Amino acid sequence: MRRILVVATRQIGDVLLTTPLIRAARCRWPEARIDVIGLAGTLGLLRGNPDVGELIETRRGAGWRANLVLLRRLWRRYDLALVTQESDRAHLYALVAAPVRAGVVPAEARHAWWKRRLLRHAVVSAGDRGATHSAAEKLALLAPWLAPAAGTAGSAMPPVSVAPPGTPLPADLAVLLGPGLVVVHAPSMWRYKQWPLASYRQLVGALLAAGHQVVLTGSGSAVDRAQIDALVDLAEPPQLLDVGGKLDWNQLATLLSGAALYIGPDTSVTHLAAVLGIPVLALFGPSNPMRWGPLGTPGPAYAARLDGQQRRGNVIVLQGPNACVPCGRAGCEDHRDSRSACLEAIRPERVLGEAAQILGRS
Repeated sequence: MRRILVVATRQIGDVLLTTPLIRAARCRWPEARIDVIGLAGTLGLLRGNPDVGELIETRRGAGWRANLVLLRRLWRRYDLALVTQESDRAHLYALVAAPVRAGVVPAEARHAWWKRRLLRHAVVSAGDRGATHSAAEKLALLAPWLAPAAGTAGSAMPPVSVAPPGTPLPADLAVLLGPGLVVVHAPSMWRYKQWPLASYRQLVGALLAAGHQVVLTGSGSAVDRAQIDALVDLAEPPQLLDVGGKLDWNQLATLLSGAALYIGPDTSVTHLAAVLGIPVLALFGPSNPMRWGPLGTPGPAYAARLDGQQRRGNVIVLQGPNACVPCGRAGCEDHRDSRSACLEAIRPERVLGEAAQILGRS
């Protein structure tokens, strides 16, 4: 295999979880060129990754002309295509790009049968309530070409993701950062993963009162800005810093690497913080940690639920006390704008208690 295409047309966090697969492909074929195709705006976590060649962007809703140009560009350019999600479009990209293909397919036969016929090797998705971590599932795409232990989707020890290399922070920000800072990421793309802003205000206020410098992260989108803006009045710089929308992924990696603690929801920044090895408090609602738990330093595999709290290496996952946790649904009403009672049940005092222990040790 001299040229390999990884198809990762999902969200940013999913792209980060393809890095164990990319690293394994690089180790298997050291001289190969490995390119990645993904949605515009989602591939930043791969910039500077030494295992990746070209980043190819595609856009949702692109017209037929743009898609035709892309398909011509991909046509039989690769020897192997690895499809890391179930979507029809992802599998069609792979069909055009390479004669040999391995891909993740849905469990439902009516959606999977034609995709299976296109693949040399198929990995059936465990789904959001499954017991196989998403990164291990992706790694299993290489099973026909790797030793059995390395390509087993259900391995007890999920693989570790690869973080982007850090780059220097803006000079005006770097001079304001002190030792032992705490990074708090309040925004979530979807409401059902959003810890209440009132809880974030109580958390950040208490951290500031205890003398900790707090840095608020997020993108420059309207959704993220609304969450961050609800917290910036709690203190003045430099005790409270707002870097929302001001850093790229490589700069964010630098910021996180210098933090004594990171606190955030089930989102891409939380996964990045975990990979960088710093202490992480991850606030999980309906998401299943067995499937989506942040992969940091090695540790035991996640359980679905373990007394509302479980540790894996440098990561502590906090879950609500509700008996339904984790349901694997998009909130209580099972849509992206739904509330999640389990997230609302995680009290700020509980998060503060864990944070105090970590910061006391550091």
